[in-house]
Amino acid sequence: MTEISRSGFVTFVGRPNVGKSTLTNALVGEKIAITSEKPQTTRRAIRGILNRPAGQLVIVDTPGIHKPRTLLGERLNDLVEQVLGDVDVIGFCVPATEKIGPGDRRIAASLDGYPRAKKIAIVTKTDVAERDQITERLIEVDALREDWAAVIPLSALTREQLDVLTDEMLALMPEGPALYPADVVTDESVEDRIAEMIREAALDGVRDELPHSIAVVVDDVAPREDSDLTDVHASIVVERDSQKAIIIGRKGSRLADVGKRARVGIEELLGTRVFLGLHVKVAKEWQRDPKQLGRLGF
Repeated sequence: MTEISRSGFVTFVGRPNVGKSTLTNALVGEKIAITSEKPQTTRRAIRGILNRPAGQLVIVDTPGIHKPRTLLGERLNDLVEQVLGDVDVIGFCVPATEKIGPGDRRIAASLDGYPRAKKIAIVTKTDVAERDQITERLIEVDALREDWAAVIPLSALTREQLDVLTDEMLALMPEGPALYPADVVTDESVEDRIAEMIREAALDGVRDELPHSIAVVVDDVAPREDSDLTDVHASIVVERDSQKAIIIGRKGSRLADVGKRARVGIEELLGTRVFLGLHVKVAKEWQRDPKQLGRLGF
């Protein structure tokens, strides 16, 4: 086996919902970041780890950069700033299906603030775009900055051009040994990953005002005595009673559905059958309250 020769950190930036988390999951080959049609679903800097004969890429998945309206929003933006200052490569993502807008231009220009990182432009979602749309997007993106190390169109869903991106990112990394053992795919704790799976299931199909208001806390994960079951207890935290009603649904039907969907991923993660107990709690205006934010891990 070839000696691992290059390793480093990469992150993907772009407006919310341009396919950053889907790309991270496709590269790592396992579900690390939650994906959702709702913008702003990523809240932590999650690291996915990709091992290749030529080296190791550590992918840091950040929240989308946006104009903050709450303390939570501000903290998410601070997190992005911090991550961008530390990585070796920044991949700037735009979807092939949408024209470049002011938000894209602002983010591309803001990369001036991170001179140490090499920059790659990535045109995502090529599987759902026409050929001329892709060409048009590549020309637009190329014109945004002078210093792109590469401009790559790809589809995370069909995996088209993923290898090209991987090779390009590895080539830009500093020389050095692997940063994590070869069998590790993320440094997220099991509890964090379970919480993210529950939050993803809870976000599915809810109205627009809810996504920012949902947090999940895993209270307990324990194997049940004399059984192949693992008991998982978690709380879904919202800001208002009306939101609690939405999550629970008529006669508890929606909460049961959330549990059913989340359990599939959790069983896969833990490798056992799972009993999942979910409770919905109200923490008034937690996104604006520093104490509550701290308790919920932000």
